[in-house]
Amino acid sequence: MSRATLTTSDPGKDPAAAARNPAEAIDVWVDLASPSHPFFFKSLTDSLSNIRATVTVREKTETVPLTRQVGYAFRTLGRDYENPHLRKLGIPIRTAQLAFEAPKADVALSSRNAMCILASKARGIPSVHFTDNDICAYVDGLKAEELYHRLEAQATHNVVPAAFRTEVLTERGANPERVHTYDGYKEDVYVASFDPDPTFVDELPFDNREFIVVRPEALSATYVDADGSLVPPILAGAVERGINVVYLPREAGDREFAAGLPENRVFVPNEPLSGLELAWHARCVLTGSGTMAREAARMETPAVSFFPNTRISVDRALIDEGEIFHSRDAGDVLDYVESVSDRDAKPDLSRAKCVRREVAGLTADLVNDMVD
Repeated sequence: MSRATLTTSDPGKDPAAAARNPAEAIDVWVDLASPSHPFFFKSLTDSLSNIRATVTVREKTETVPLTRQVGYAFRTLGRDYENPHLRKLGIPIRTAQLAFEAPKADVALSSRNAMCILASKARGIPSVHFTDNDICAYVDGLKAEELYHRLEAQATHNVVPAAFRTEVLTERGANPERVHTYDGYKEDVYVASFDPDPTFVDELPFDNREFIVVRPEALSATYVDADGSLVPPILAGAVERGINVVYLPREAGDREFAAGLPENRVFVPNEPLSGLELAWHARCVLTGSGTMAREAARMETPAVSFFPNTRISVDRALIDEGEIFHSRDAGDVLDYVESVSDRDAKPDLSRAKCVRREVAGLTADLVNDMVD
């Protein structure tokens, strides 16, 4: 019997061929290591026919509940640690876990995930790796980041946005013919699948329906070097200007930034809220990192980054193209928010859907070549 062939499909309209003929499905192992991964890979795998996905998940912040939310059946393997020293140990420990306990598969899919790449090599499973982070190309002294890129370069294929500096991978061992680019951004893939809920804003405690989203810098991350957060002056300034804020702390200490501010103006949810719903309904999204700004920008919601260090290529490209506003001055950030017009704040998914089709087609071609 000939092997199955992956094809692209319209998510939600064409059930996976595996449901019709499981014997002919291609077995794909998907390993999810960070909170953005469940959305990206669910949208991608839903865009492919003839696929049977087995999913493993690292316990890291909201990754497990978000994986459950998108509808994946999964197994939790390994965890992340807030303590920087334990975090360094957690990566090799989880890599070993995956190498011993990885599911049987024809191919592995992962994103920004050297753990899965190394475990796949140990098990003889070819891999497709998706990344958009080339930060060590710009920042000296990040030995952990440089090592991670060296390990990512060991994937059978790497798939990156056109804005990505591919030499970050090729100079660390990747075959240039196996580094593939697409015209768009990682966030396009899952933004394209988003179906907004018009009742979402009813959950928010504001008298009117207008609000901004604020997410702090990841100050504990190895790639962030800042004297302090810009969040306190942003929140205080928003209150002074009468702007409603949904504030999303990253870590327990971040909650203190909202202490003493009026709860009817600065809302700190006790349970996780959908970042995509927030981006769709918000007047503007402000973040000290990159992902939420890119998600908002690719659904054409105004976005602000106040990331404190040198930015990765995809962020630089979006800033240069005017899709993201960047500043480390709270006054400038709030002036930009107030400049947003009603026309600016109307999101749209058309562009993202085109990118998702391109990435799904590229993935199908790569998988088919590897399992022939």
